Amino acid sequence: MLHLRISAPADLAPEVVRVLTDDPSVSGLAHLPGASLRPAGDLVLADVAREAADSVLTRLRATGVAVEGSIHVDPVPTWISQRALECERSAPGSPADSVVWAEVVQRAYDDTELNWTYNSFLTLATLIAAIAIVLDSQILVVGAMVLGPEFGPIIALGVGMVRRRPNLLTRAARCLVVGFAVAIALTLLLTLVGRGLGWLSAADIAAERPQTDFIYSPDRWSFVVAVIAAVAGTLSLTSARLGGLSGVFISVTTIPAAANIAVGLAFGLGDEVRGSSAQLGINLVGMAVAGWATLAFQQSVWSRVSARRALLVGSRRRGSASLGENPRR
Repeated sequence: MLHLRISAPADLAPEVVRVLTDDPSVSGLAHLPGASLRPAGDLVLADVAREAADSVLTRLRATGVAVEGSIHVDPVPTWISQRALECERSAPGSPADSVVWAEVVQRAYDDTELNWTYNSFLTLATLIAAIAIVLDSQILVVGAMVLGPEFGPIIALGVGMVRRRPNLLTRAARCLVVGFAVAIALTLLLTLVGRGLGWLSAADIAAERPQTDFIYSPDRWSFVVAVIAAVAGTLSLTSARLGGLSGVFISVTTIPAAANIAVGLAFGLGDEVRGSSAQLGINLVGMAVAGWATLAFQQSVWSRVSARRALLVGSRRRGSASLGENPRR
């Protein structure tokens, strides 16, 4: 169940109320005239089944309230209502499977903001992975994978393509390119400092590393794992369940590959640089393509569901009108 808080100018409020009144998935509705100060107008509160939220939001945006007012969408973790239960049961699909595209797009924009926090986490994760390479430690590799924030911009590429938002594509690509460039450059610099202090040597890096040699040795399974991880991660981000993201972060080799590029450059190990670059590219491309395909499939499925719901709502309105009911009531 989702809760909608809508601030609407007085001239748009009746249309907003009509849209919500006509939809059978809306279990609770309140209209507070004059309660909104900015924008000046009315406040409308509604509870809607998550499965139907996307189509409801689409019709609300068609009224213009998103431009002249605002729509806030909040999840309801706990609710007790027989009417809400009936609305949820009548809505097609499962709440966990449903996609609220406004939520997905908003998160994609948030995850592609190139800021100090993003660059810091990406650089720190790459530094930890570099230490893992020196020590040949799988535990540190896992820690670096979990810390890395790069999954959000990768999936945002798919969101930008599926929702046809070129500016989101540009933001995501810039976030990835600049973020990895900064992380690799700083890791390279600190590796050179460590080499100058005598903490590291080429022999340490070139020696056998059975725990971390997968980082610069990509194969067909690298692509397969990236695809599976991206599908799982995309489903976690678009559904109401987010529990699978930690496993996704541990599955992909983007951060360790970036770290090994920096370490290899510091010691002039061309084979490791080339192998790690290939590993990084395979993982990024595999995840981006798989994320796009998953989102495209979800959009195709839920657009059909939304179309059926629109017919149902239209039939309900026509039925109410034929019985002499006021559809705005």
